[in-house]
Amino acid sequence: MQRTSLAGAALACAVAAAPAAADTVPIALQLKWFPQAQFAGYFVAKDKGFYAEEGLDVTLLPIGDQSPIQTVVSGAADFGTTWIADLLAAREKGLPVVHIAQVFQRSGFAMVALKATGLKDLCDLEGRSVGVWPSGNEYPAVALFRKCGLTSSLDPTVSKPDVTAVTYPFDPALVFPDRVDVVSAMIYNEVDQIVGLGYDLDKLDVWLLPDQGINLLEDLIFTTERVLAAENYKGSGLSGREIATRLLRASLKGWAYAVAHQEETVENHVLPVCGNTCMGSGTRADARAHQIWQMREIAKLYAAGATERGCPGFLDPAAYAASVQLLVDQRILSEAPDARTVDYGPWQEATGKTVEACRS
Repeated sequence: MQRTSLAGAALACAVAAAPAAADTVPIALQLKWFPQAQFAGYFVAKDKGFYAEEGLDVTLLPIGDQSPIQTVVSGAADFGTTWIADLLAAREKGLPVVHIAQVFQRSGFAMVALKATGLKDLCDLEGRSVGVWPSGNEYPAVALFRKCGLTSSLDPTVSKPDVTAVTYPFDPALVFPDRVDVVSAMIYNEVDQIVGLGYDLDKLDVWLLPDQGINLLEDLIFTTERVLAAENYKGSGLSGREIATRLLRASLKGWAYAVAHQEETVENHVLPVCGNTCMGSGTRADARAHQIWQMREIAKLYAAGATERGCPGFLDPAAYAASVQLLVDQRILSEAPDARTVDYGPWQEATGKTVEACRS
């Protein structure tokens, strides 16, 4: 994720919100951030008519540094993309959100430090300052601190924390390396922004959290119980479950195409809509190069796990259970969520596959 201007967001919204055809159902899909290659599959599905083939007219909504949860729960959007920790934390608070597809099969969350900082281990953070993100995006960092047995200033009950957390709005140039020793970064985005600041990879230590036992699943597709329960969604004659099935089928088709045609996808479907976001907060002069980097790294996250086994979009029960257990162990959740939190039905209908056939 990264920062962009309101003008860039308005441009993206205008491009995405074409008038609905008379025989299509208007659907709003709330993206977790501003337009960039992180959402390439949805741009492809829209541009190539995959949504239209399913009878849907999909508007892709940018949001910035807020959680998409409230937009979808309020009804301002029908579906959304978010991270699993954000979704499960919202569910525990009583919000009726439902996971329906897991697009990224591996976390891209990283911690970055200059090698000159001298950190030998990612748990060697006592007395250090760490850049973290707001709005539910701090959960992987919280899990890391607790896994390492460290307290942090994110916990208001701790008077003398081991780690000072510095909240920053997604642009590492605002804090790194002058204000923090270590900074949160997505491997597909902020890592390249830091390189663009003049710190080549050979000057950096980049720790991927999955390699530290923290593989909190990220970009997923969700909706609400209300949407799935609708018998005649928006007067379309289709149930909410059928709408969800069609959205997933087209979106996964878009993702398969985007990953198989990465440079074309960036040229024809990402750069035309990403506006100021293209350049990675201005740290890299070459917008195309930044989005190519992002597309390449995103493809790795998509093509892992269940996708590698021929089941794209599948939330593997074992991977889900591991994410839940980690969040419970680190006291981010008080207990495992109820069974209604995940609904495999639309995914099974969209792909023709079953949970039993795809589980690891």
